[in-house]
Amino acid sequence: MSIAKVTEIKSSSKTSFDDTLKTGLARASKTLQNVRSAWISSQEVLLNDAGEITEYRILMKVTFVLND
Repeated sequence: MSIAKVTEIKSSSKTSFDDTLKTGLARASKTLQNVRSAWISSQEVLLNDAGEITEYRILMKVTFVLND
């Protein structure tokens, strides 16, 4: 029997939501072992005064299996 835990991670990128997701998961995998899945809870963008996107942000929930 496996026991899993879910943790929330906020990640950001100046490139895209895709890059934000990949960066966040790569960083989570450095600290957490047995990462199995992730889902996006929310997305947001930051804008400059001209209304252009300057940063992409996501809040994701990451599931990992605990070691015995």
